[in-house]
Amino acid sequence: MNIAPVAYRYARSLMQLAIEQGQLAAVQEDMRLIAEVCEENRELIVVLKSPVIKGDKKDRILDRIFAGKIGQMTNSFMGIMVRKGREALLPQVAEAFDEIRKQYDGVVTCVVTSAVALDDAARKKVADLAAEKFPGKSILLSEKVDPALIGGVIIRIGDEQYDGSVSRQLNDLRRKFSENPYIPEI
Repeated sequence: MNIAPVAYRYARSLMQLAIEQGQLAAVQEDMRLIAEVCEENRELIVVLKSPVIKGDKKDRILDRIFAGKIGQMTNSFMGIMVRKGREALLPQVAEAFDEIRKQYDGVVTCVVTSAVALDDAARKKVADLAAEKFPGKSILLSEKVDPALIGGVIIRIGDEQYDGSVSRQLNDLRRKFSENPYIPEI
């Protein structure tokens, strides 16, 4: 999922508040629950994104879904998001919170997307690249297979992305060929 920059801002502010209040572990569990519920219930996402449904109704829906399951701080945070009209970002904020918490704990997530499954040698090269980029950090390697890449890999470490896929190279060539540098002499 692509996470909007505003979701990171909300997640950072929640994280700072949770650290100040000494409730980081509880808030992390709450955000995991919210992410799971949102992932499993597409109807909830539709409701949160709907401009027709008023904010107070969305707030009541969220209260009923998460009543007794999340802490007061997280519940108040969701209420603020609804009042600000940002409730559609709730799943993204939950994912951003998880990423920020991992960074806080010194864990860097490295997502590798390839056309075929990686072998052990390729996995080691990617892990070494990530360890070189983030010395002293713990590396969490996540693999995805996307046959549309044709070949090569896309490596995403933190907020940086290295795209060495064949499909990207073909698109670059297509773009270059569409430009016509030839100017006839008159």
